Amino acid sequence: MKNTIYLTGFMGSGKSTIGPILANTLGWDFFDLDKIIENKTEKKIREIFEQHGESYFRKLETDTLKEISGSNNVVVSLGGGTVANEENLEVLKKTGKIIYLKVSLETVYKRLRYKKDRPALTKSDSENISREEMVDRINKLMNKRAKYYEQADYIIDTDSGSIGKTIDKIVKIISQT
Repeated sequence: MKNTIYLTGFMGSGKSTIGPILANTLGWDFFDLDKIIENKTEKKIREIFEQHGESYFRKLETDTLKEISGSNNVVVSLGGGTVANEENLEVLKKTGKIIYLKVSLETVYKRLRYKKDRPALTKSDSENISREEMVDRINKLMNKRAKYYEQADYIIDTDSGSIGKTIDKIVKIISQT
C-alpha cells in the first residue's frame, strides 16, 4: 500500500492547518484538494459553487482526487464533503489511511463565524448569517456527513489540545501501522 494519509473532517476541524505540518514532520509532500482544484480552475471554491453549482464542483473534486490518489508519501487535506460520496470513499480506502479530525459543533462555530468563504455557511452574497441559522446549518451538515466521517481508519478529536499534540498523535498512529 502507498503511504498516503487523507485528513477528513468538517470545515474548521484543522485539516488545512494540520496537513502541511504533519507532512513536514513525516518528510512527505502535502496536497490540499481544494487548493489543487482552485489552481486547476483558476477560481475560488466559492466561485465554482456560485457559477457552476455543487454537482459540478463534486465532479471536479472526484476527478482531482483520482488524479492524486496514486501519489506516495503524501498527506492530503480533503474538503469537508469529499468523503460524503461513495465513489470518493472507495478511492480513499483503497489508496491510503483516512484520519477523521473530529470537532464539535460549538468549536466549528467559533472557528468559522467570521469566515465569508464557506458557501454552505453564508448567504449567496457572502453576507454572514445569524448565529442560530449558522449553528443549524452546521448541525445539519455534520449529521448528514457523520456516517461517512465515522468510516475513517482513525478518529482524532481536535477540539482541545495543541496542534503539536494532535500531530504527535497522528504520527504515533502512522508509525504503528
